[in-house]
Amino acid sequence: MGKVKPGPLSRRPDNSAFKQQRLPAWSPMLTANTVLPFFYFMALICMLLGVWLLLTVQSTQELKLDYTEAGTCDICFEKRKNVSNADQPCSCTVVLSIKKAFKGDVFFYYGLQNFHQNLRRYMDSRDDAQMVGRKNNLKSPSTYCLPFDKDKNGLPVAPCGAVANSIFNDSFTLRYMAPSGSVLVPLLRKGISWYTDKNIKYRNPSNGNMTLPQVFEGTGRPLYWQKPVYDLDPHDATNNGFINDDLIVWMREAAFPNFKKLYGVLYRANKPFVNGLPAGNYSVDISYNFPVKYFQGRKEVVLTTLTWFGGQNHFLPIAYLVTSCLILLIAVILTVAWCKFGKSGRNMEE
Repeated sequence: MGKVKPGPLSRRPDNSAFKQQRLPAWSPMLTANTVLPFFYFMALICMLLGVWLLLTVQSTQELKLDYTEAGTCDICFEKRKNVSNADQPCSCTVVLSIKKAFKGDVFFYYGLQNFHQNLRRYMDSRDDAQMVGRKNNLKSPSTYCLPFDKDKNGLPVAPCGAVANSIFNDSFTLRYMAPSGSVLVPLLRKGISWYTDKNIKYRNPSNGNMTLPQVFEGTGRPLYWQKPVYDLDPHDATNNGFINDDLIVWMREAAFPNFKKLYGVLYRANKPFVNGLPAGNYSVDISYNFPVKYFQGRKEVVLTTLTWFGGQNHFLPIAYLVTSCLILLIAVILTVAWCKFGKSGRNMEE
């Protein structure tokens, strides 16, 4: 065959069903008999999902207690207003009552209000390369950490940045006021962070035969920390450094200014906590360190149970119910319009 001469014929697509757009197609005819049942069906589905999720959420139990100035914490609140008192310890106790037993696993959270972890400059003020255990970044923090990259003696800070510097450092001890006396409520303080954070995103620098304090030798602690990073958990040597669970939980920034973060999980091995938290009175002993006056914030403790859907979050159930109502309203309007004007639209022509 000879060459095809340049021209319009050379650019003509092949004579195939695909290239000539002759493939069979389905063009649905949208009529009232098909559209209206679909709207009613979708309204029913959204309503059922909304009711189901709402019942699931309401099956969780939750108790919140704002301890910012509650009980004897008002003294500590006033004390923390003055920065010069930051290194001075202050403890307080608050009392809470559980009227209905919390069955199953119980989670202990601390909560903050009006603390904007989602501020862009705040979120950028960290060195992920340092937190993953790179030795070069341990002694030479990223410029993103400025001005929290060096301490007053000129030593590189580990971990550096505003996020780590502002870690929540209140600690809690929960006690159950049983008829026989006060009983310490055991809380699991390890394993509360995400698996990927604990094992991938945060690692201690390789130490060889050195101890953790020797690895971090030549670094300083963040400005508002009371302990160096290698001594955050004096009771468990494997929970120190950049892999400390409390540090990892804090470093995962919250999306909203009001948030809560996991502090511990009820250890249910021994009585009377085998089935959860029994009803009764409880006290929370608090080491009050984190100041909230400067940003007009509040602090709280949260006890809650969880379901497969999570904690008490009513957003998605309400969203489904509202969507169901809107779809149902549109369906009713379309039905009235169809009944009034008829199938052929003769009434509309008139």
